[in-house]
Amino acid sequence: MTGEEYVDSDAAWAIAEGRHGDPFSVLGPHKRGSAWVITAFVPGAERLWVLSGKKVEEATPYPGIAGLFTHRLPRKAAYRLRAEGHGTEWEFEDPFRFGPVLGEMDEYLLGEGTHKRLWQVLGAHCITHEGVEGVHFAVWAPNAERVSVVGNFNIWDGRRHPMRRRGPTGVWEIFVPGLTEGEAYKYEIRGPGGVLLPLKADPAGFGSEHPPATASVVRRIGGAFHDADWMAARHSHNSIDAPISVYEVHLGSWRRAPGNRMLSYTELAEQLVDYVADMGFTHIECLPVSEFPFDGSWGYQPVGLFAPTIRHGTPSEFRAFVDAAHRKGLGVLLDWVPGHFPSDAHGLAQFDGTALYEHQDPREGFHQDWNTLIYNYGRVEVKNFLVSNALYWLEEYHVDGLRVDAVASMLYRDYSRKAGEWIPNRDGGRENYEAIDVLRAMNITAYGECPGVMTVAEESTAFPGVSRPADWGGLGFGFKWNMGWMNDTLSYMQKDPLFRKYHHHKMTFGLVYAWSENFILPISHDEVVHGKGSMLAKMPGDGDQKFANLRAFYGYMWGHPGKKLLFMGQEFAQGAEWNHNQSLDWHQLDLPPHAGVQALVRDLNNLYRKTPALHVNDCRPEGFEWIEANDAEASVYAWLRKGRAGDPMVAVAVNMTPVERSYWLGLPAAGKWVEVMNTDSAVYGGGNRGNMGGVKAEAVPSQGRPHSALVTLPPLSAVYFMQG
Repeated sequence: MTGEEYVDSDAAWAIAEGRHGDPFSVLGPHKRGSAWVITAFVPGAERLWVLSGKKVEEATPYPGIAGLFTHRLPRKAAYRLRAEGHGTEWEFEDPFRFGPVLGEMDEYLLGEGTHKRLWQVLGAHCITHEGVEGVHFAVWAPNAERVSVVGNFNIWDGRRHPMRRRGPTGVWEIFVPGLTEGEAYKYEIRGPGGVLLPLKADPAGFGSEHPPATASVVRRIGGAFHDADWMAARHSHNSIDAPISVYEVHLGSWRRAPGNRMLSYTELAEQLVDYVADMGFTHIECLPVSEFPFDGSWGYQPVGLFAPTIRHGTPSEFRAFVDAAHRKGLGVLLDWVPGHFPSDAHGLAQFDGTALYEHQDPREGFHQDWNTLIYNYGRVEVKNFLVSNALYWLEEYHVDGLRVDAVASMLYRDYSRKAGEWIPNRDGGRENYEAIDVLRAMNITAYGECPGVMTVAEESTAFPGVSRPADWGGLGFGFKWNMGWMNDTLSYMQKDPLFRKYHHHKMTFGLVYAWSENFILPISHDEVVHGKGSMLAKMPGDGDQKFANLRAFYGYMWGHPGKKLLFMGQEFAQGAEWNHNQSLDWHQLDLPPHAGVQALVRDLNNLYRKTPALHVNDCRPEGFEWIEANDAEASVYAWLRKGRAGDPMVAVAVNMTPVERSYWLGLPAAGKWVEVMNTDSAVYGGGNRGNMGGVKAEAVPSQGRPHSALVTLPPLSAVYFMQG
């Protein structure tokens, strides 16, 4: 071979030592001088042959560099390689003979940060490329000097599959022929200055190894759904007019199999879906399912945002779980965490040796509450990554909505920070304009690309317009969790009934601002952890009174304007605080008081769903009218719920003392009012005191109305009457 056909010595050594930043300019077939020359680096090979057509020709070892070979071809042609070394022979496709996979439009959109479906180009995809099956890998690492994909397929040797840099986008890619689904992999990255970083999992990978292992795994996504009927009518299930009652679930501890094993997505598709449907809820909300390393984070510190956690199965099995819920008439919501990410070495932190996804300055990039890192929302590629991830779950898995975690921590630059620990915005204020922009873009994209979905904000401040459209100046969410209502009502319920009269308006204050947002009333997992005790344990009194208080509270909650949310276990009054390491205490359903609360929640859900007055105007003032808001002495509350014109009205009366009361209840119309709910019913574990199925409104003025009925309000109870 002539000298002009040899690879430059410096380049050859850079390839052999894994330092070369542009390996495709050296390896594979290249026109060198007057000939086509193949250059291959095969560590461990002592001899190498080139198989082209029917020809088998031995390649020439490169002088002084073990494993590096060159071979001259008469013309450019497809070929395979056969290697021999240490008594073993193997044959393989040369990954460096294949052209790029990403197209010019992909490059343009990636560089601009506007690729809505980022997951279609980044990550690991099983494809057929230039007639050969394999896996295409692509990752964003703009400041890296060299990126390689490593795994068992190349004995985790970063010299074997260095990737091709795609111009100014900062994206690196390679097609590795012969790989299939199930292959574990990571990226080996040389950062600025040649520093070799800890191996990194794929930010856009679709699968992961079982924790505590941390590699990404090649997984196929896509597949058949059988939920066309649900999808066609989905908008009607997720609108502000719809009855929405959410069952919030931590999939790992809802129920355990023998041996304390977590249930699989396949088992959950049957057991959980059937249970939630039987209980009358309308939606399942899963605590985060994106892959996460630490069980104790419950998923709120994710590393693999595009990977359904392998704890319960594969992406296809997660898809089947969503599909099963839809076929049972249930929506599926996912908790989504764009507010922060953990600093685990295999994750996004210092991904390419620089603060790539996070801020460099800890005053912007470090979350003091959780010891996590905050995304750099102002970077277009990071914004693209997050917005695209939201769309991924909605499109690829038919998820019906996202509940966005810790929105308040995103909205304010001074969240949980003292003076001097944060950097003001460009106007000198505390609002995080860049995070606001990301949230708006996510909502615009979600609703624009997937009509009929719902997005929900967990936002604990009075930030204006959270659930108002983005083009009206709002954040664009469909709903907001009413954290103020939750805090006020639970504070009231924990008081001894003797003293509740002094805190009466904690239960009415929510109506002062009830129409400022589209609210969901959340009694979530956060209320039954970290020493807060269970819902039952919060209630005052002895055993029976605890249950009566809880039943009264649920009656109050389901009658109150706003969509509903309960965390698992609360529907049967689990006695113990939630423990993510074990199953709920299902054995307690053998005890009548617990079974009674479960029956009550089931009946409240069914009544709520079938009664327009209780849900159509959940988010509008015309659906609510106080009958009695100020009877603090008796701790009685009463109100009307109204639906559309012609829908029967519902009167709700709640007695928050352990004293039975005969009470003149002002009503808007004469005639029969049927008792459709009484939380003191014996069926629910109560004393069976009530109104014998209904009352008759007479022409006796009361509470500013021309008609009223003398009703029995059992101790610690909620009673509903519907116009007969």
